[in-house]
Amino acid sequence: MIKEGSDEGGGAGGSSSSEKAQQPENETLEGKVLGKLSATTIGPGWTKVNCPCCVSERVEPLLLVKLGEKVRPETKRWLIRLIGAPQKDGGAALLAHPGEDASGDIIVVSAPRCTLLRATEELGLCKPYRNRDMEAFSYNDRDNFKDSDNMEVFLTLAERQYIVKYELDGLRAQRDVRIPGLSDDYTLQNRDNIWQKLGSAGVTKDTFPLHNPEQLKDLSEAWYSGNQLAQPLDSVNGYFGSSVAFYFSFLDFYTWSLLPPAVLGLSITYFSGEVQKEMVESVSGPQGTNVEDDSGPAVSGHMIQAVFSMLWSTVVMELWKRRSSSLSYRWGTLHLAERFAEPRPGFHGDLGVNPVTGRVEPLFPEWQRDLRMALVSVPVVGLFLGLVVLGMLCFYWGEAQVQHLHKDWDSLLSQTLLYMPSVLHISYTNMLATVYKKVAQSLTEYENHREESAFQKHLTAKVLVFTFFNYFAVLFHIAFFKQDVPLLRKRLGSLLIVTQLVNQVTEVVIPFLVDRFISAPHRTESEDDPQEDKFRNQSTLPAFPGLFAEYIELLVQFGYLSLFSCVYPLTAVLLLINNLTEIRADAYKICKLFRKPFSPPVANMGVWQIAFEVLSFVSVVSNCWLLLLSPRLQQLCQEGGMNSTDILLLAVLVEHVLILVKVILAVLIPDEPDWIRKKREHIEYTSMQALKQQVNPAAF
Repeated sequence: MIKEGSDEGGGAGGSSSSEKAQQPENETLEGKVLGKLSATTIGPGWTKVNCPCCVSERVEPLLLVKLGEKVRPETKRWLIRLIGAPQKDGGAALLAHPGEDASGDIIVVSAPRCTLLRATEELGLCKPYRNRDMEAFSYNDRDNFKDSDNMEVFLTLAERQYIVKYELDGLRAQRDVRIPGLSDDYTLQNRDNIWQKLGSAGVTKDTFPLHNPEQLKDLSEAWYSGNQLAQPLDSVNGYFGSSVAFYFSFLDFYTWSLLPPAVLGLSITYFSGEVQKEMVESVSGPQGTNVEDDSGPAVSGHMIQAVFSMLWSTVVMELWKRRSSSLSYRWGTLHLAERFAEPRPGFHGDLGVNPVTGRVEPLFPEWQRDLRMALVSVPVVGLFLGLVVLGMLCFYWGEAQVQHLHKDWDSLLSQTLLYMPSVLHISYTNMLATVYKKVAQSLTEYENHREESAFQKHLTAKVLVFTFFNYFAVLFHIAFFKQDVPLLRKRLGSLLIVTQLVNQVTEVVIPFLVDRFISAPHRTESEDDPQEDKFRNQSTLPAFPGLFAEYIELLVQFGYLSLFSCVYPLTAVLLLINNLTEIRADAYKICKLFRKPFSPPVANMGVWQIAFEVLSFVSVVSNCWLLLLSPRLQQLCQEGGMNSTDILLLAVLVEHVLILVKVILAVLIPDEPDWIRKKREHIEYTSMQALKQQVNPAAF
């Protein structure tokens, strides 16, 4: 959207005469005693709507804008006019309320019907048509869409709140504008992102969506408060948005997918005495002389577990893609559009004409971005990977020291110390991951990506590369270079137990204690309290940290199971137990311990889905190599007259056969059901026809 600027007053645009005409009216309005904010009745403090069809007796508070402590009244008035001004005059075409205190430090924001409907079309959301089929929404055809006259039914709460943020983030100055109440250092330049500039100037401290207490209570009771096993995914999507709903849907799908490998792992452990012995040794260390079992049940069990894990990982991801496409259709995100939208707020560059859209916007050469990635991002990522290797070397040194100590002491204390290197190394990797995440965020900001999807893609790629090294480097080194299967088994057991405990404590227990004993006493409220005070209480909650850590945790779990479970058959059992509590813990955390997050519409898990599929293929190499290290298998091959070279060639052959089987399975299981494919093609066709009708209406 193109925003026009003025020197003192109205929005980022408009003339000074219009500002002078509006200013007395606004000052008089804000000098009155404002009515209480309510979701059911409109108070006198809300800005006016210019479209007759948007006039309503109900105004739903959607966002809270927290202003800086030193923001002057004239700056707040200017900002309210900017938010409420029509888009043709340089505003956001939203509704703004100054709060019960006109000179206070908050602004409550809502949105009229037409603004919501136009943004729905811009975002490419699909909605039920009059025949109840999902169609890409068209503003010109809005009357034929079901419930398009009732925004609280037509759009979910998460969608309405994201659209308000989308409109605020899209505000750009068309000419140089001086912000009233601020020094000339913060003058808006032509095509500056206004909302980002206000944040850097300290005018806006925070912007976050508001909870709806009644909806949140109903969702909590249906989600984690009762004994139900199924998750209310449609309600989660409606309240928190599709990006959050897709995470919980995958967590639910993946958790129940752990049942088959868990049953198999328990069966192998129960019926194989050798595996039971290995499990005991992974906890208490070697017990006596290692006598090989000639009947070979342990080898057979490990082989079954390895082959099953490789095939299981493929089937699970293919079935998830089908489920994901069905959910995307149901939630109206099958036909999202972002390529031609306004640049993301953090994007900057020299003003120019976009050759694709013809809009005046900041332009940034691709070669400069590539140069930044090559000369800055890659070396910094390499530095952190080096720190991972350094931690791994320290782990090996510590492992050798405690092993030597255990041989000399042979006591319960020395046996306990055997796990100290693993515990310290796990703590080190977790700390390094936390630091790296902040560094990766800064690096991706420095690369200056135009679209939000490109920003998230590169950020996630950096985190994934580091995560793979950080969590799996030691395991691969133990398996492929040291070829020490007992040490690998002990290390994997330590990771499965210690990491799960650390995650539960840091993600749930500590935030709960902080909220219960530190934050909650300052957030006490009663039903008679002013609505504004209840909104302020929400601002005292910490911001939701996002789903990065949650996806990383699931990815690491998936890696442990698909890559190394053949040496530790109880992997799936431990993961299943953890995830059954993880679902409720994550649900409680997002509902109670953090502010409500913004959730952009998404069609799937994005780059995370690719990461899971890559691990699925790497599992073939890992499991084939681990089976090759089995003494029993090597003995059988040697008894068959095979030398080391023949055994290696056999492993490579088996690996290629299994990869071929995985590819065949992926081809045989379509990524989306046939009915979804037909619906998607129909949506694309109707969207193309609607575009032709807009371009050449006389032909229709």
